[in-house]
Amino acid sequence: MFTPQGPTLRELAVQAFSSIEHGYDLLAPKFDHTPFRTPDHVLDAVVRTVRPLGPFATGLDICCGTGAGVGVLRRLCDERVTGVDFSAGMLAAAASAPAAASATGSAAGIPAFTSAAVDWVRADARALPFAPVFDLAVSFGAFGHFLPAERPVLFAQAHAVLRPGGLFVFPVPAPPRVGSPLYWALWGFDSAMRLRNLLWHPRFVMYYRTFRLREVLDELARTGFTTELLPLTDLGQRPDGSPRCALVVARRE
Repeated sequence: MFTPQGPTLRELAVQAFSSIEHGYDLLAPKFDHTPFRTPDHVLDAVVRTVRPLGPFATGLDICCGTGAGVGVLRRLCDERVTGVDFSAGMLAAAASAPAAASATGSAAGIPAFTSAAVDWVRADARALPFAPVFDLAVSFGAFGHFLPAERPVLFAQAHAVLRPGGLFVFPVPAPPRVGSPLYWALWGFDSAMRLRNLLWHPRFVMYYRTFRLREVLDELARTGFTTELLPLTDLGQRPDGSPRCALVVARRE
């Protein structure tokens, strides 16, 4: 599927009927050859937008997967960056090739990696084992794995590991136009996932239509963050002039 190096249809089926943790352990060796990895042009846009908000000494990639967000942090943080995930397979893939699993930096204006040390930690994002030592936390493509009722705990954990003034940032694409092919594709995927979880255990939580921006901003505010939205201008605009993708910037006061 996707590319010759990517997972086969059978491998994806086995993953889909596994738990989240075991499913990603299985997918990890081929994850970077699927569309599920955050594209480099999105990572590069985040680097450009976040860099003027620094400087940053330490960074944390929450639900790091194979390390794409760690690649972003290695361009923004000067001392130490940490990737945390609960899939041992994803962490092993990230640790074996951290440079290859991060933003390429091939686009103009993208800085090279700093000399920051890199750590990989296995932990649940809902119970992070860190003191408030980070200046910057990021997350890419992982929020669909958390049900809406779990988000307050997740955001509270992000808040708890940041120093005062620290930032928690993540990109949010504009919602697809109602009735568009993408709208129906996401609706169909979420519907199939709900049916799968109704009929099969263990559950595999991954929903695309439950992460609503207004609700998310309200939850961040209740957690104690102050928030703003920055357009990721590199990613273009929709026909009405609004950005195709925005960056949520949540600051711990």
